[in-house]
Amino acid sequence: MEYQAKELFAKHGVATTLGEVVETAEAAKAAAEKIGGVTVIKAQVKAGGRGKAGGVKLAKTADEAFEHASNILGMEIKGLTVNRVLVTPATPPEEEYYFSFLLDRSNRQYLCIASVEGGVEIEEVAKTNPEAVRQIAIDPGTGVDEAKAREIATDAKFPEPVFEQAVTMIQALYQVFVEEDATLVEVNPLARLAGDKLEALDGKVSLDENASEVRHPEHEEFVIRDEQDPLEAKAKDKGLNYVKLDGQVGIIGNGAGLVMSTLDVVAYAGEAHGGVKPANFLDIGGGANAQVMADGLDVILNDPQVKSVFVNVFGGITACDEVASGIKGALEILGDSATKPLVVRLDGNNVEKGRQILDELNHPLVTQVDTMDGAADKAAELANA
Repeated sequence: MEYQAKELFAKHGVATTLGEVVETAEAAKAAAEKIGGVTVIKAQVKAGGRGKAGGVKLAKTADEAFEHASNILGMEIKGLTVNRVLVTPATPPEEEYYFSFLLDRSNRQYLCIASVEGGVEIEEVAKTNPEAVRQIAIDPGTGVDEAKAREIATDAKFPEPVFEQAVTMIQALYQVFVEEDATLVEVNPLARLAGDKLEALDGKVSLDENASEVRHPEHEEFVIRDEQDPLEAKAKDKGLNYVKLDGQVGIIGNGAGLVMSTLDVVAYAGEAHGGVKPANFLDIGGGANAQVMADGLDVILNDPQVKSVFVNVFGGITACDEVASGIKGALEILGDSATKPLVVRLDGNNVEKGRQILDELNHPLVTQVDTMDGAADKAAELANA
């Protein structure tokens, strides 16, 4: 969230104002009284367009801060409920700029995007005047030193009164990007304030979760448990790679490529069965054992949207008999609470043993299908029924 991004900015020397994060209108009023003068009340959700949605308001008095916070708290912005607001001093920008570093996967490099004609209307600027939005490639091996920062500031045409500040800030933002293992660091707007002071008025940071457990355990403090989807939180606690979607067919596979292919096949098959769609992405990984399989089923079967489950496994490192044992164990653990049909397609390492385990189980909820297309069709049919 914005206030968390600003905390990371401050940690690395980026000029910004932290303000105070509160969860009640009374606390917003107290914060505004403490700050004094005109304040800004800003909804804290992981979504853009907060201002246009009514989630950012100026308050001339502490009573106005109370009123605005009362209206903003509890509102929905792009499907996200606002549970906290950030109260900061009002610092009207004289000019608004845009700046970001991001991971450019397709070119295996980092990318800097900057515009001195940007700010909150950067998308419109990109459409009407694309030359004003500069894109500068960054070699991850050499990074951004002072010379590179000067090159970026020159290319983006930062004005002379804030040029040196821009050079310093560019280097500091790059430190946020690489030292925090981020995939995106964005400042929008990067503002030129009165007295030619350059400040990050807003911030967005996306952190690479692959780095969190070992390199950055402190990033756990940014997770707000009560705002997570309970199934996603449960899956994360069990170490599962799970993303909830909006469909009706739960999907479990081993390997991200196979799972993504399964999503496509289920979506295609669903067109013939009432338009049913995938309900989730769940990759149990290449070396999953019976417990991991059981954990995955436990998560998916507890999703009320799921009407059927498609388990699609190609045995390599993960042996099919381990997967079958996991299905058996999960059904035994869940008992009568397991009420949704499972379509299982096993192939590869120890496939015959795996199929034999499920044949002997002879569970009324389990249907085995030999092919991926056939299993997807059956899972879609059962979900529609």
